[in-house]
Amino acid sequence: MKLIPHQNTGLNTYAAGNIRTRWATSSDLPALKNLINRSIDALQVGFLTPEQIIASHAVMGLDTQLVEDGSYLIAEYDGVLAGCGGWSKRATLYGGDHSSDLRDPILLNPERDPARIRAMYTDPAFTRKGIGSLILKQCEQAAADHGFRTAELMATLSGEPLYIASGYYPLERVEATGDGVNVPLIRMQKKLKL
Repeated sequence: MKLIPHQNTGLNTYAAGNIRTRWATSSDLPALKNLINRSIDALQVGFLTPEQIIASHAVMGLDTQLVEDGSYLIAEYDGVLAGCGGWSKRATLYGGDHSSDLRDPILLNPERDPARIRAMYTDPAFTRKGIGSLILKQCEQAAADHGFRTAELMATLSGEPLYIASGYYPLERVEATGDGVNVPLIRMQKKLKL
C-alpha cells in the first residue's frame, strides 16, 4: 500500500489498485448514511427475512463517535464512495447513533480489552472488489498501532464469510431485537499481529 497525501484535507489516504481509503470527516456523514442504508437493504437479502432486514436498521448504522475519534475509514473505488468501516478504542461493540441502549463510550485498555471493529459496510454496487478486506486490514493495523492485541466485532450473517476468511473466529451467536423483531448476529474475535 502506498501512502498519499489527501489533496483536500491534508489527511492521509491509502491506495491499493483502484481503491483509495481515507479517514472520514463530518462532511462525509450524509453520504455515509446513504451508503449504509443501501448496504443493509441489499446485502442482507438471502440471509434475513424482509422483516429482519427492516429491523436491522434499528440495531445497525453509523456511530458518529467513530468519525469524531478519527477512526472511521472511507473507501473510494475510482473516486466513488464504495465502502466504509472503522475501529474503536471504546466499549461499544455495535449499533448506530440511534441505538443508545447499545452504546458505551468508556475507553478500553489495550493491554486487556479487544479493540472493536465497527460499522463495516460496502455499497452493493462494489461487492467482491476487495473493499471490505482492505478496510478491515487497515482498521486492524490502526488498532494494533494503538497497542491492541485482539479485535472483536459483531458480524451479520452476510458479513461472517469475510470475517472467517480474515482470521476471525465466532465466540457466540446472539440475537438483537429491533422493532420487536430478532436479528441474528455473531460476536467474533481475532488476535492481531503486533
